[in-house]
Amino acid sequence: MTTKVIVSYDGTDNDRDALALGRVLADAGASVSLAYVRHAQAAEPGREELEQHEARHRLERGAASLDRPDTELHVVMSASTSNGLRALAEREQADIVVFGSEYRTARGHVAPGASAQRMLESGSVAIAVAPVGLRDRIDARITTVAVSQVSADDSALETARSIAAATGATLVAPTTRDLGLLVVGSRPEAAVGRVLVSAAAERVIENATSPVLVVPRSKMLHFGTPVTLDAPIVTV
Repeated sequence: MTTKVIVSYDGTDNDRDALALGRVLADAGASVSLAYVRHAQAAEPGREELEQHEARHRLERGAASLDRPDTELHVVMSASTSNGLRALAEREQADIVVFGSEYRTARGHVAPGASAQRMLESGSVAIAVAPVGLRDRIDARITTVAVSQVSADDSALETARSIAAATGATLVAPTTRDLGLLVVGSRPEAAVGRVLVSAAAERVIENATSPVLVVPRSKMLHFGTPVTLDAPIVTV
């Protein structure tokens, strides 16, 4: 079954990074949709229609840059971005929600914002975070995949193998420079199918300069057929 990805997109520069990561995952074989969360409904019908139209148009502009005319677009109403995306992911049976980094993050680095951070706390969907500036890398693709697996769970490793198979990427140690993607596993005490990262994993994410994908415990994401490792997978 195709891995389903939802990109959180509001048209800001950092969400354009998220869009770029969504494109990279689409090239790996995932199906990608875009979502924008509105936080309140306008009291006047005319104003509400205008705001809904503007939200839809914002998503259409994002989809146009993906060059995929069949991209699904979701305008979600919720007081909380994380709650709105969580409900949408459950309804659409999505596997990954993609975010840009927090707006104050230095270029080339990764930092989950408040909404991503909330979904990293016992959420049921994998979370991907794009580094700042990924939007400017028009040739961005996954050529290498590394695993930073701080638990005994194999889902991160199996997900990395699947992505490598789908993209022809090389599996490498996480100390390699210019990683295409870093996959992080959830901590062993997380419930099966839930995301929960340790303090050590949080530090790994904060030090990352490549896109990061955090997977739920014991929930492999399927992109392709497993491949033979080209380099050791190192636990950090």
